[in-house]
Amino acid sequence: MIENIGAYILTLIQSGWMSLLDYLAAHVLLCLLPAFVIAGYMSAMIPKEMITRYLGPRASRWVSYPAAAIGGFILAVCSCTILPLFAGIWKRGAGLGVAITFLFVGPAVNILAIAYTGAAIGMDIAIARIVLSIGFGILIGLIMAWVFRKEESARAAEMAESGMFEQKATMKPAVWVVFLLLIGVLIVGTLQVALLTKTWLTIHLQLELPASLLDALSNFSLTPQGALLILLLVLIAPVAYLGLEHVLERFNRWTYLSISLVGLTLLLAAPTISEGSTRIGFTGRFFGELILLAAIGIVAARSFTQDELAGWLWETWKFVKQIFPLLIMGVFLAGVVKVIIPESWIQTLTGQNTIWANLIAVLFGVFMYFPTLVEVPIARMFLELGMNKGPLLAYLIADPALSVQSILVTGNILGRSKTLVYVTLVTVFATLAGYIFGLTLSVL
Repeated sequence: MIENIGAYILTLIQSGWMSLLDYLAAHVLLCLLPAFVIAGYMSAMIPKEMITRYLGPRASRWVSYPAAAIGGFILAVCSCTILPLFAGIWKRGAGLGVAITFLFVGPAVNILAIAYTGAAIGMDIAIARIVLSIGFGILIGLIMAWVFRKEESARAAEMAESGMFEQKATMKPAVWVVFLLLIGVLIVGTLQVALLTKTWLTIHLQLELPASLLDALSNFSLTPQGALLILLLVLIAPVAYLGLEHVLERFNRWTYLSISLVGLTLLLAAPTISEGSTRIGFTGRFFGELILLAAIGIVAARSFTQDELAGWLWETWKFVKQIFPLLIMGVFLAGVVKVIIPESWIQTLTGQNTIWANLIAVLFGVFMYFPTLVEVPIARMFLELGMNKGPLLAYLIADPALSVQSILVTGNILGRSKTLVYVTLVTVFATLAGYIFGLTLSVL
């Protein structure tokens, strides 16, 4: 009995470990690392006033609702950060509908979540997540504003004018140039087109790795390239701590080394390495990444002050510290859960694109909340176990928007009646989003 329990626990650990190794060695790094850098860049370089000034009571609906919908993308907010921001704009005078749209859409269109969703699950899910989250988020906000229109009119009349929504901000052109270059790094690293995937230059190394090493790596389903990428990630962690933890105070040699290691990791993930790592194929992706990274370095060095660069690096490091450990834990747990949950359960409950299947997926997202990005490996695990893509999307939309803790916090801010209506609307529209997406896929 004890031996069986021990063997089962070992199987769970092995499944989680294999899932983690597969994740760290995969080309998902070409999307995840740039996404962290982009999120930190937007948080540091794009003033919040550029969004908040369009959320005020004087703004037209045609301006305020789209601004609220894309605010999460610009501000790079996650499901935990959105609540205090939502409370802030609501208490400072934003309309109920606009604030609700910001609350719902923000985490769903987070650049990290979208990039990771596209790489780990598929661009069809990622694009649907953006389009349906924004569309239904605006619709939920408009419905909330209409349902509570009398209260909103009274509140608007009583609330004194706040300067929060009148603040203006300017940005130097270089901010947009670097932003576009960073988006280019993300696109070049993930887009599957012949220009990028084709091998343009091949180098044969006079090197043979020991057969024992290759056998050991194969036991963990690792290639030499994958093992090297994992080694670099392990190396980056302490170097980044030494170089970025106090970067707002000073730059040091560890700061420059951490930046170099991140760039090296991206470049090593781009080429193809085969035949026991003796043949390296330099793809269009490699050359594209090389050119873009060089351009970013040149423009940033010439256009930004050291304080601005330090702010960018600090915001990026802050995102990594907050999210990456949870992400690692989530990937490991997804591998464990994959062994625990019978495949027949997932196929029976959510294997078909029905209203009930989508509702079950939404309710799972509410009561089994996962931090930002962790929902993606969980969703991928569900997909591998047989979940239909419709319910899968419903889960991905509901999980960042609703959880027990977010419902409690929202209730404290808005009151019970508004929160009840909001939760009901999100549940209904997330279910519909998954169902509509599933129907679309069946037609196509």
